[in-house]
Amino acid sequence: MHTNPRPSTDTKTKAGANIAPSADAHVSTSTDTKTNTNAYTNANINASLSTNPSGQAGFNRNWPQAPSKLRHYLTAVIILLLLWGSAVDTDASWGKLIQGSPNMLDLLREMFPPKWSYFDNIVPAMLETIRMALIGTTSGAILAVPVALLCASNLSRSAWIYQPVRFLLNLVRTIPDLLLAAIFVAIFGLGPLPGIMALTVFSFGLIAKLTYEALETIDRGPLEAMTAVGATPVQRIAFGVVPQIQAHFISYVLYTFEINIRAAAVLGLVGAGGIGHYYEVTLGFLEYDKTCMIILFTLAVVLLIDYASTKLREKLL
Repeated sequence: MHTNPRPSTDTKTKAGANIAPSADAHVSTSTDTKTNTNAYTNANINASLSTNPSGQAGFNRNWPQAPSKLRHYLTAVIILLLLWGSAVDTDASWGKLIQGSPNMLDLLREMFPPKWSYFDNIVPAMLETIRMALIGTTSGAILAVPVALLCASNLSRSAWIYQPVRFLLNLVRTIPDLLLAAIFVAIFGLGPLPGIMALTVFSFGLIAKLTYEALETIDRGPLEAMTAVGATPVQRIAFGVVPQIQAHFISYVLYTFEINIRAAAVLGLVGAGGIGHYYEVTLGFLEYDKTCMIILFTLAVVLLIDYASTKLREKLL
């Protein structure tokens, strides 16, 4: 019976020895390939970061150059020359300020102590001032909404619409509130109504300006999505624009109300009602202690309203 001879142990050892170097060589070759690939990639990255086609450093090509010291010096000199020229043209000098210091001290002596008994006389006028500011701010905010929508270039789209509306808005904003009050006094006569009209126009210009600038920064994604599903323009504004702008709008209205409290306090100087009328009377009769009482009361009211407005803004926003 023929039997195949079994391979000897030496034969197995030789075979294993032949196979093992082959596997080790494969692993070594794979490792070398990865190493070469990584080295090649790193070399390309370093080359792309270190140089660009113009031969400049890649990291530095987009960095703005720092302004030279000479530019800083020239800017400072120009500002100083403008200040000096303005002081010369207006005849303002430190000498006149020093000469007027004794008069300032005399005025302060006449103002203090304030006449506390005058407080009861000015409370109704201060309440009227607050009501004027409230009505004027609210009316101006309502009028500002449609105008702001027309002024926003990303909503109106047509320059034939938003450019003329912006021009008219800027024209309104150039008129000072005191001049507006004087004009409305000439139209409606003395009283709080001219002051309310002046504050309404002032609030309208300020709120519309701030609101349309905020409208131009909104995300158009929701508007495009609503347009794709067939939403009407009113629906796009109500659900795509208002949620993005309402926090800013509330902040602008509160800020304008704070300004109007201060503005309404002096509109009475031109006969527009409010606490300003008492400023005019007391200053005209040189009753500076009463004027001091009005100033302190106005300061307290303004600080209180500013504090309440800040807290309200924090809760709403």
